[in-house]
Amino acid sequence: MISFDNTEIAFKDKSSRELKKTLWLFRLVGNPGLVKTGSYALKTALFLKFPVRWAIKPTVFDHFCGGETIDDCDETIAKLGQSGIQTILDYSAEGKESEEDFEYTKNQILATILKAKNNPHIPYAVFKPSGLARVALLEKVQNREKLTEKEQQEFGRIKQRVETICAKAKETGVPVMIDAEESWIQQIVDEMVEEMKFKYNKEEPLIFGTLQMYRHDRLDYLKDFVKRAREKGVFTAFKLVRGAYMEKERARAKKLGLPSPIYPDKPATDEAFDQATLFCLDNIEDVAVCVGTHNEKSCALAAETMISRSMPADHPFVSFAQLLGMSDHISYNLAAEGFNVCKYVPYGPVKTVVPYLIRRAEENTSVAGQTSRELFLLKKETVRRKVQ
Repeated sequence: MISFDNTEIAFKDKSSRELKKTLWLFRLVGNPGLVKTGSYALKTALFLKFPVRWAIKPTVFDHFCGGETIDDCDETIAKLGQSGIQTILDYSAEGKESEEDFEYTKNQILATILKAKNNPHIPYAVFKPSGLARVALLEKVQNREKLTEKEQQEFGRIKQRVETICAKAKETGVPVMIDAEESWIQQIVDEMVEEMKFKYNKEEPLIFGTLQMYRHDRLDYLKDFVKRAREKGVFTAFKLVRGAYMEKERARAKKLGLPSPIYPDKPATDEAFDQATLFCLDNIEDVAVCVGTHNEKSCALAAETMISRSMPADHPFVSFAQLLGMSDHISYNLAAEGFNVCKYVPYGPVKTVVPYLIRRAEENTSVAGQTSRELFLLKKETVRRKVQ
């Protein structure tokens, strides 16, 4: 049986001072009212161009991010690597709108691929499609609206950016994960990702899509894609997550009078996530899966299923992923048992990463019990160490 209760393993990389700081930070993050007020204040400060670096850099940024540049992340990469945990570098720019920004983001992703090629502690690259494109244009394309000539050219540049990144993944042999988006642009993202999979996954699983399992159509989509991939003789590769836009999805559906695209409750989402995980493990001969979750039960199910089937813990087609600064009790204990474990390590200039940090804080407080569980384990470790 897999246990995530060993706090000595979970926090072995943290000094007592870092442990106390983390405990203080999670107490703040665990207060929904404080998170809501702080998020509003940060958004306002950014809009008014008030300086925020002095408050953010030594606190939430240092805890949840690897640094402001790729090279700044070297210390985090090495530290995680010493505990058998790998790194996925994530340039976390959100809400950009200009072609210049999109090109810069593309170049950052290419740089992370080259970094991964030369570092055994970095198994994947990753990017978010909306970091390379205007969301409004993607939505227009998904709705099959007529594009102007200028918009057609702009969409062509979006596809070219995706192609350039995936071609570099093929050239270097570094798999790339493509994050999921809101439902109103996910279909067009799926179409672009499928095109890249059918082109580049012929010899090995290089291009990973992402399935948000709170959507009630994703399990069927997974099964259908595996069938189509086999017909074309290519590998399937997916990262499984529960989903990041629950409140936004429900609010939009209600406003437009549409049926919600997501399950009505968490148990249904949990069931779909676990079914998807087991389906991938059932088809592991040509399906690669990254179990991307902070849910202990889902991680235990995947790990214990592998054990029961005598699959090696470090099976090349199976990995687990959590975010830097969160769920260390899962990451470190799985790694100690020999499983492939990755931490998403966001990086970027402090002001650029603030929207990411706000979104993560809001997500964290919306997951019932998650913050309280982290707090309990942090307190347990301070007692074990007799930290005052």
